[in-house]
Amino acid sequence: MAKQKLSKKKKWLIFGGGGLLLVIMIVASLRKDNTNSIKVEAEKVSRKTVIQKVNASGRIQPESEVKISATSSAWIDSITVKEGDRVKKGQHLISLDRKQLLANYNSSSSSVRSAEARIKQELASKKRVESMYDQNLASDQELEAVQASYEIANSQLAQARANLESRKDDLDKARITAPQDGIVTKIYKEVGEMAVGGMFQADNLMIIADLSRMEVIIDVNENDVVSVAIGDTTEIEIDAFLDTLFYGVVSEIAHVSDITGMGSQQQVTNFQVKVRMLNVPDGIRPGMSATADIITDKKENVLAIPIQSLTVRQKGSEKFGSSGKKSGRPTSGNAGSNSSIKREVEELVFVIADSEGKVKRDEPLDEDETTDKEFKKAKKGTKYAHIRPVKVGISSDTHYELLSGLDEGEEIVTGSYKAISKDLSHNKIVTMGDDKDKKKNN
Repeated sequence: MAKQKLSKKKKWLIFGGGGLLLVIMIVASLRKDNTNSIKVEAEKVSRKTVIQKVNASGRIQPESEVKISATSSAWIDSITVKEGDRVKKGQHLISLDRKQLLANYNSSSSSVRSAEARIKQELASKKRVESMYDQNLASDQELEAVQASYEIANSQLAQARANLESRKDDLDKARITAPQDGIVTKIYKEVGEMAVGGMFQADNLMIIADLSRMEVIIDVNENDVVSVAIGDTTEIEIDAFLDTLFYGVVSEIAHVSDITGMGSQQQVTNFQVKVRMLNVPDGIRPGMSATADIITDKKENVLAIPIQSLTVRQKGSEKFGSSGKKSGRPTSGNAGSNSSIKREVEELVFVIADSEGKVKRDEPLDEDETTDKEFKKAKKGTKYAHIRPVKVGISSDTHYELLSGLDEGEEIVTGSYKAISKDLSHNKIVTMGDDKDKKKNN
């Protein structure tokens, strides 16, 4: 009886031990699978509106801005406006001291009278010599000399009259008026200072700008300017107007570049682009900083993938491990073909699949590619990452337009960056990260 009890106890110990061992093996297997898997984030391919933009920063300035200067040098007698004043076309702005200008006018007027008197003398001499020449009393040389003197006198009279007209204009412009409606944005001189006038080196006295028509001057990189066209819609953010979006259109694109950092490694080639603002807010000031997003292309209701899901690998990378050596799968071919594979790259994503499988490409499979039959049977619930070459079009800040390679509803890996760019490989086991993981990664 005791022997039977002992035998039963032994059996229970054997069965219990075997069950425990089985549990341990299962847990170990699961742990192994979990250890070999990579935790990823994923989402399904869906349709979206993809808007491609070119971003650049710059400053705001008026479309129309006039710099006021004097036509001749004179002391400033009075200034009738101040910065910020709104003025109308023809409104009195500055008065210059008329004394010197009037003296210059009177001097020119005297020169005209002298020239007119001389031309009378030369005309009389010319008529007298011509009469004598007709009577053979004057030589050819005498006739030519008197005619030349008359022409010179005539030229001097014309010059004197032109100078008088210029001095009259200076006198008239001693009272400087506004050439257009606008705002006085800058005054450079004070009453009592000298206003240096002239055609080439005249002082700027003040600036009048039309603040109802403003534009943003931005510098666009040479790589982006080829995508920009006249008339492109633009979203504008002004630093001084937070949380407010303004709109504009590209009105001008420079044909000559502006190069900064010349002679250094940081040399940058930009092109100046002008964007006309469609809605100008009250309180805007020239020189304010702004950022412009030029909409260069827009695709509505197209398949799209997140930007972070796309990576670039060597074509045929599914046949190579992280060390660059071939995987254990049987391959064929020569060293020459392998070299050409290494040189060719492709854009791809990782698709979530329920089993192992081959890479889906548009071209026929290579001889050394395995078939589905050669893959081991997957455990229930196991997820795999498949390399999937894709073609993409335009991009927004968050998504690429998908041209080919995926169908709507397919699930692709979207994170983490390390997993996509480095850790993941074809047929790699993955586990899906939960909301806590997403928040942690973000």
